[in-house]
Amino acid sequence: MEKFIRCLPKVELHLHIEGSLEPELMFELAERNGISTPYSSVDEARSAYHFHNLQSFLDIYYQGANVLITERDFFDLTWAYMLRCKADNVMHTEIFFDPQTHTDRGIAFDTAINGIYHALRQGEKELGITSQLIMCFLRHLSEDAAFETLEKAKPHLNRLVGVGLDSSELGHPPEKFQRVFAEARALGLKTVAHAGEEGPPSNIRDAINLLHVSRIDHGVKCSEDPELAKELAISRMPLTVCPLSNIKLRVFDKMADHNILNLLNQGLCVTVNSDDPAFFGGYMTDNFIALNNALSPSPQQLAQFTRNAIEASFVSEERKKEMMQNLDDFWDKHGIH
Repeated sequence: MEKFIRCLPKVELHLHIEGSLEPELMFELAERNGISTPYSSVDEARSAYHFHNLQSFLDIYYQGANVLITERDFFDLTWAYMLRCKADNVMHTEIFFDPQTHTDRGIAFDTAINGIYHALRQGEKELGITSQLIMCFLRHLSEDAAFETLEKAKPHLNRLVGVGLDSSELGHPPEKFQRVFAEARALGLKTVAHAGEEGPPSNIRDAINLLHVSRIDHGVKCSEDPELAKELAISRMPLTVCPLSNIKLRVFDKMADHNILNLLNQGLCVTVNSDDPAFFGGYMTDNFIALNNALSPSPQQLAQFTRNAIEASFVSEERKKEMMQNLDDFWDKHGIH
């Protein structure tokens, strides 16, 4: 099964590029840019990547982002992630970036997006991995700040497929960003939002009804509202679930408690993703293996996660058919019937 998982074609829809900053690269960039970090070694930094809830994680996450200064830094960060995608048989990825994390410390919006975008394009050219870029608003900041960020994004609309909403969910409900999401949609951008991770199922409903999202990021709390879960199954609203993240942030105590297979069996369009892999203990293959070890999904269920992700991706029908064909070819060759 582990060999099957490693070779399984995958699609990632929930990845924060800043959350793929491994301690080794953080040290390298800090040295390159003459920035001091609170850690004396890579091992000390890695051990600091331990936290007990979303906020304590975010504190470390923003600290790490301080080493990202130049376009080259953002390129190197994204390129390192693309190489991991290649190793994990990821055919397509749709990544988040948090411009406010950078502009608030004096880094130009253009610097961040240029570095990320060029690495994604090189990934397509050299590795054959297609990608899309989603700009997230930090929900602990104001909607006015989100509007300012959207303004900065306007010269780059051809590089963005959508906008998202991340950071602390509690106390920052979807309705706080209703107007800026309407403006983003008017500009032709798709919308997604983190909801139902640490917040209540009502945040999922509100993200759908008020922000008109095409996908819910996380969404695992939907199981607390059976009627909502039923509606999500009928509408095929995708949930970009992040198993290792959910354990690290104590959404579930252990992987054996995770509800992803139950949601899949109820017909929901659930997908597997790595979220912030440098902090949460693994990339795509690691998440699939962790699920396999704890929940013993069938090969068909594992492949269904990829089918769902292809269905939920923001690519052309032609690219979807191509990826589905890759998966079907893999299944014909390696499927455990």
